[in-house]
Amino acid sequence: MATQQVAEREELRTVTVDRYTDAGEVLGTIEVSSEIFGRSPNIPLMHQVVTAQLAARRSGTQSTKTRAEVAGGGAKPYRQKGTGRARQGTIRAPQFVGGGVALGPKPRSYAQRTPRKMTRLALFCALSDRVSEGRLCLVESWSFDVPKTKDAVKSLNALGLEGSILIVLGPDDTMAERSFANLQNVDLVDGSQLTAYDVLVNDWIVFTDETLPGEATAVADSDTAISARARFEAGDAADDEEDEPSASASGETDASSDDSSSDDSSSDADTAAEADVADDAEAEEDAPKVTAAKPSKARAKRAPAAKKAAPAVEADADEEVVASADSEVAAEVDDEEVGVSSPTEDSVDVPEATDDATDDEEDSE
Repeated sequence: MATQQVAEREELRTVTVDRYTDAGEVLGTIEVSSEIFGRSPNIPLMHQVVTAQLAARRSGTQSTKTRAEVAGGGAKPYRQKGTGRARQGTIRAPQFVGGGVALGPKPRSYAQRTPRKMTRLALFCALSDRVSEGRLCLVESWSFDVPKTKDAVKSLNALGLEGSILIVLGPDDTMAERSFANLQNVDLVDGSQLTAYDVLVNDWIVFTDETLPGEATAVADSDTAISARARFEAGDAADDEEDEPSASASGETDASSDDSSSDDSSSDADTAAEADVADDAEAEEDAPKVTAAKPSKARAKRAPAAKKAAPAVEADADEEVVASADSEVAAEVDDEEVGVSSPTEDSVDVPEATDDATDDEEDSE
């Protein structure tokens, strides 16, 4: 049982075999069941199962007669004493010729009980061994119209089979059975009666589509595989060709993007310059505007004629006041740039016209 569990844990391999007609023509390649044909041979298991199978073939009918079963010997051969010889009670004793056999064989059964799983696993191991040696042949069917040994030999030669051959037949292969029956190197067995011993005792195992155990799937031939690979490579080449124009287009797009980025940078510089100019203009507008203080009503009444007579002098004075205001504004801007606080609009002191200035103007007139 432990041997069976070890065999069940083994990894199975994929097995493919060629499929022929009975005339030797190749029909293709198929993948057979890896559970049946893809195992590693378990030698101890196969030995145990084959031994049991051979033992079961024994009839166990051999038999010998004991001294009690041999006829005759009922009388004592000679007297007990006085002869100088060893005493004897019957001439059918084992030491006498014609007497019984001591401890001889008797009819018995040599059959050994073998679990069904072990028997099946041993058969799978034997088939896997033949497949690994390349000695398994798969035939589509036997196309014998009439039983003829010559046609059977012709089929075997076309398939290239030599040595001892085991042909597994189905229930409908009557013509094939009668055609191969007269060949000494060919053994015939029904598919349901196949054993590990039958497989191991022959060099070649021949199955048909009907008698092949397990499931089988068709495998694409080499030409198809090569053509498919060629189409795949051609598709890759086409994809590469499509990628090249896209790469050049992407290069042109990058160049145009570089140009546009340079244009954008230049436009950004221009925009920044314009913004600086606008900021300067706003700063000038926001700067405190200083105007000349209007003279009081008293002063206006005291010198009305002087204002009318000397408009040029007042204009000059106004210009001087505006110039002084501009210089103060420039000084405030410079102080802000340096970080020094400048006086605000409320703190600007505007010189007012005094009475002395008015008197000086009157004297000048």
